[in-house]
Order: sequence, then C-alpha cells, then structure tokens
Amino acid sequence: MPKAKKKEIKTIGVLTSGGDSPGMNAAIRAVVRKALANGMNVKGIKKGYQGLLNEEIIDMDRKSVSETIALGGTILGTARCAEFRTEEGVRKAAEICRKHGIDGIVVIGGDGSYRGAQKLSHEGINTIGLPGTIDLDIACTDYTIGFDTAVNTAMAAIDKVRDTSSSHERCSIIEVMGRNAGFIALWCGVANGAEDILLPEKYDYNEQSIINHIIENKKAGKKHHIIINAEGIGHSTSMARRIEAATGVETRATILGYMQRGGSPTCKDRYYASIMGAIAADLLMEGKTNRVVAFKNGEFVDFDIDEALAMEKQIPEYEYAVSKIL
Repeated sequence: MPKAKKKEIKTIGVLTSGGDSPGMNAAIRAVVRKALANGMNVKGIKKGYQGLLNEEIIDMDRKSVSETIALGGTILGTARCAEFRTEEGVRKAAEICRKHGIDGIVVIGGDGSYRGAQKLSHEGINTIGLPGTIDLDIACTDYTIGFDTAVNTAMAAIDKVRDTSSSHERCSIIEVMGRNAGFIALWCGVANGAEDILLPEKYDYNEQSIINHIIENKKAGKKHHIIINAEGIGHSTSMARRIEAATGVETRATILGYMQRGGSPTCKDRYYASIMGAIAADLLMEGKTNRVVAFKNGEFVDFDIDEALAMEKQIPEYEYAVSKIL
C-alpha cells in the first residue's frame, strides 16, 4: 500500500492560551521568523482559542515581532474559552482555520491548551504545542516558558520581605503562585532560605508543627521566620492571625500574586522560548502534528501530545528532603 503523502503546510497560525508567562513573546517571534524563513505564511490569532472562534486573525511578518523579545506578557493576548471545550466549538475552530487557509497552529500554553491542540489535530489541523506556564507543571518537560522569570521575580521580592521581617523580628508568610504545583514555592524556599515551605503536593495541614518550629527558633535567638506558602494552600492571612495568636510573634502575610506573571523575561526564558518556537515551525514544515516541544535531560525534544498528557509530574523527593534540611 503506498505511503500517505504528508500534508503540505503553507500557512500557520500561532496563539497563546491560558495564563500568560514571560517568554511567550520570544516564542511567538521565533515561530513567526522561522516559519517565514521556511517559506510559510504566518497568521497571529489574538486572545487564544476565544480569538480563533471570533476570527480575530491577523497577518504577521518579521516586522510584526520586532522589539518584542524583551516584553513580558503576550502581544497576541490570551483568554479562557468555555466554548472551545465543546465538540461543536472545536469543529467550528477547525472550519475557521480552513476558511483562513491555516493548515497548522502553534499553541503556546499549559496542559489545558494542549488538550485543545489535541482536539484540533483530530479535526485535521496540524498542531504543535509549546510549554508556556510559570508553574513548571508540564510532566514531559524539565523547563516551561516563564518559570525562570517568575521564580526570580518571586525570589527578589522575598529577599525584600526578609529584610523588613528581620528588622521587626516578625514571622512572614509569603504566598507564591502555584495552584496545583509547588515548584515556585520549593525553588524559592531553598533559594531564599525559608524556615518552612508549604507545597500543595506535600502539606499535611499540621499547623501546630509550624507553630512549634517558630517557638523553637525564637528561643534559639532567631530574629525572623520565613514561611513560603503556595497558592494552592492559600489562606495566608488567616494563617498569619492564628500563628501570631499561638506564638506571640508578630506575623504578617504577603501575597505576591500576579506580579510573578509579568516583567521582562530572563535570558534563559528568551533563549529557550526562541529555540522551542523555531522547532515548532520546523515540525509543522515537516508535516508533523499532535506534538509538543519539550526540554528533557538537557536536550530539546518533542513528544506526541497524547503521550505528554498521560505523564505525571511530582515534586522530586530528594529535592524536597534537602529543602527540609536546609
């Protein structure tokens, strides 16, 4: 039986979906310029899958992405889209792609965005996913676009809170992002020398052990106590009130919030996002579909999206054990 001819890709789209992350613009820029160099046309899709359904589609050239690599956020915008989670929504999106001559799409986002890409692929639109999330929670990759910037932003803020916490001999609970994943909390906990690190994957809700730790440190003459609390645990303000009442130590909560998503991306986020964007354009040119670009064991690789979504990511046990000792 003759081999099926690979689909020729003439025009590709690029969109960012889900939460924004620093480095997305570097990825967009690389997709656009590498695709153009490969002889393909590029269309930018604004506001993620919602923008695709609304036909918010623009032509992009090299100039479209000039002076964007240093910008935080995403120049294409992003949004959540309930309609795209339905079969009718996906079919409509595929029809819109065909209407605009889009043969393939690069989707920059997290696991939810990959599921959308997977569905579009089943409708005949070639799709490649790029891991864009500050949470580092995509199992198939050791790196996600935006994590490095976010964790450095959080680290710098925590250093500043530590200064005032020490001056006033306070306990500070600093809440970082990470609804279901504690990687930002773990990295900052180690990098900032926190006394306690609370991770969604590991926290046993034994507040008394934290209280005992604070009292022991106070007796030993320690002038401050830093607790890094992941967003997925939350309730930092009420936790601070309970700890202050139990220990007699002035306790304040600081929620870093969305500042962690913004800001100019680090060199690592710009570089890795650029390479991943270029690989995505190459994969589409080769007629590949339903793939996700990853960085694994020191190399840029790609996985089938079905395989990637089936993987699970856990907090590394050794790193967590070391964080408790340090």
